[in-house]
Amino acid sequence: MKITTVKGMNDYLPQEAELRDYLQSKILETYKKQGFNRIYTPIVEDIENLEKSEGGENLNLIFKILKRGDKLTKVIERGAFSELADMGLRYDLTLPLSRFYACHKNDLILPFKVIQIDKVYRAERPQKGRDREFVQCDIDILGSSSINSEIELIETTSRALLSIGIENFTIKINDRQLLRKMLTSFGFRDEDIDSICITFDKLDKIGKSGVEQELINKGIEKNVIRTFCDKLDTLPKTLQEFESQFGKTLEGENLQKIIDSVNSLSKGKYDIQFDLTLVRGQGYYTGTVFEIESADFSCSIGGGGRYDNLIGKFSGEQVPAVGFSIGFERIFSILISKNLKNDSKKVAIIYDKDNFIEALHFSHKIQDKYLTCLFERPKKLGKLLNKLEELKYYGFVVFSEGTTIKQLNNN
Repeated sequence: MKITTVKGMNDYLPQEAELRDYLQSKILETYKKQGFNRIYTPIVEDIENLEKSEGGENLNLIFKILKRGDKLTKVIERGAFSELADMGLRYDLTLPLSRFYACHKNDLILPFKVIQIDKVYRAERPQKGRDREFVQCDIDILGSSSINSEIELIETTSRALLSIGIENFTIKINDRQLLRKMLTSFGFRDEDIDSICITFDKLDKIGKSGVEQELINKGIEKNVIRTFCDKLDTLPKTLQEFESQFGKTLEGENLQKIIDSVNSLSKGKYDIQFDLTLVRGQGYYTGTVFEIESADFSCSIGGGGRYDNLIGKFSGEQVPAVGFSIGFERIFSILISKNLKNDSKKVAIIYDKDNFIEALHFSHKIQDKYLTCLFERPKKLGKLLNKLEELKYYGFVVFSEGTTIKQLNNN
């Protein structure tokens, strides 16, 4: 049998798991201080929910779960291969949240400020910064159409990043309605805009020529594509430039208010910028969209936006909603490369066979200040101490020799 993990999924050593726990606890603490409440949802969702969620390219990356027993046999016998799966693994936390709200709305207070820190799954081609199983750290506000929700999400997410040592980042912000206004002015049909946005979102990955070819493959008129591609290098860089070219809009005014408010809150610790090329590939976004760019990583480390129509697919009534997600794995890879250590101090308590109970009592006494781990004294104490130092232990106590904590050389 194989001892390695499936590609795109990872084991984590104890010291790595400790860092992951530490980072997630700091993020969770920041979220909770702002009044967000944590929920849990299953990793498995009904396949119909997943496939009708307007998740953009993510719909092609769903891990599907086959029907079982007689149901599977009957589908195969009928040759109905499109019906082989009845469930799938969630590809993000937004779709499950929307279903959750529709199911439990009578037990919730509005606006519902919610935390989800959990695993999601995408059938990606594994590469650096892109796994098949990964953790997202989401906060969402449901039931409010106010731009104050966007401001609160951006500010809270930014404080969470600062709390774990991420400093060199910029928030990019746009609005899907500004994109729609621009794209229709180029000649794209309104009914094609969502599909165009999915392609436009790939600009930084496949370049102008790749975008052009994909639009051709989608059957878009060539003269419209040519107009669009000719304009790509001269798109407005600021909201003022957008207004002078396409006119004033309520969405543009709201974006400016968000930018001004966030800048007053950030006090120079991070920046927020308008970016008309920011799309976000998911089709469920309806308004503001945002991403976090880190100077320490070539890709975004978080993103989100407003999705006012998604909950209505479940409940039949429109519920305004907006969310922001931190890409935890990319954060983790940045910080582990910097040899970040968590704030906790781990102490090894080394005992002899006849004083284990006393050593255990001692460990309880110091656990308000230290994390403790008990080891029976080996024949070669020096070998154990070297391993403790390698594993970043703060110090150790040889209990039979006293209760003084001796600090290891790595601190």
